[in-house]
Amino acid sequence: MLQIIKCVQGLSVSQLMEVYSESNKIQGFARWPEEPEMRRLQLAEMDFYGYLRDCFFPVPGAVCAVWVADGRYVSALRLEPFRDGMLLEALETAPDQRRKGYASLLIRQVQSWIAAQGYGKLYSHVHKENSASMGVHKACGFRLIANHAAFIDGSVSQHFCTMCWEKNISTHP
Repeated sequence: MLQIIKCVQGLSVSQLMEVYSESNKIQGFARWPEEPEMRRLQLAEMDFYGYLRDCFFPVPGAVCAVWVADGRYVSALRLEPFRDGMLLEALETAPDQRRKGYASLLIRQVQSWIAAQGYGKLYSHVHKENSASMGVHKACGFRLIANHAAFIDGSVSQHFCTMCWEKNISTHP
């Protein structure tokens, strides 16, 4: 079931951190390599929560979308206004819930939700080496529109590509 969350108080932070546990471990090691493993994870989770609270949710129109199965967050992403549509960011599925179709379910429901909000386009910056994410995006009707990513903060990366789903040309919702 899709949940759209519009403020940090609406989140189950512990469940969200389970979804992003792998990314938080990687981020923790990259930013605090001298700290013990559990402390790195704790610091990464606190940093992520602070970002959501102080930077992400204050953006008008920014929301988190989570897929809930059996009362538990199993997949999540962030959405915020971008260009002439919305930007899908940070798509992730809990490590023990992967390969069950939750990311596709989440994206397809988000596509329906954003269309109902009046948006016709959904953009996503996908790491070029992330074949699983590329496959999910293509299966959900996204097409490649740029061989680089121009992020909201103005930075550009050649390691990512930009994909776009358009309501009027996709076979999905």
